[in-house]
Amino acid sequence: MKIVIADDSALLREGVAGLVEKRGHEVISKVDSANGLVADIDDRFDDTGELPDLVITDVRMPPKMTDDGLRAAVELRDRYPNLNVMVLSQYVAPAYARELFSPTAPGTAAGAGGTGYLLKDRVGQVIDFLGSLDVVAGGGVVIDPDVATALMQSGKSGLASLTAREREVLELMARGKSNKQIAEDLFLSGAAVAKHVSNIFMKLHLEPGEENRRVRAILEFLTATSGQI
Repeated sequence: MKIVIADDSALLREGVAGLVEKRGHEVISKVDSANGLVADIDDRFDDTGELPDLVITDVRMPPKMTDDGLRAAVELRDRYPNLNVMVLSQYVAPAYARELFSPTAPGTAAGAGGTGYLLKDRVGQVIDFLGSLDVVAGGGVVIDPDVATALMQSGKSGLASLTAREREVLELMARGKSNKQIAEDLFLSGAAVAKHVSNIFMKLHLEPGEENRRVRAILEFLTATSGQI
């Protein structure tokens, strides 16, 4: 996997690079600003016509040190819908996650690149963190469980009708877990997890013929809370 890392903290930047390189991945670029990230991806695409397999970016970076990294990620996904992006944040900020995952935002259409939003603390949980990178690089969706919980607690629409167990299952889905992994985490049978997932789809009004129902279910609890947090 070829990875670009963007973070103004040299410590975190080099730390993440070390982790992924030990996993056998190649860090092809390290930048320390949002502008640098956009320029790097644009230049790379102009020169080779190729995108990295994954971009890992911090939310807060120069030049303004607000949400520049997040905005760079959204801008890049607008320009390159198949780009896989993992966004890291220091704080639980559901508004940032909503912006990144909004179905009206670029890059969320069926077949688009993978998207992830994790708290920086998750980097220390090395196995789970690296697994999340694999999910996003494979075109999947990963949402930090703390952010997912905050969003679900104020959920509307079909989210309010989910049982406690269904919320647990949906939260694990948001972490990129497969049904088999969810069954192992919750000590349930595969059939029981499949039933919970089916109920989630039904309560969120996601019909069997709809594409990417799993991703759409995850997006539902992000967008249904718009303006509530």
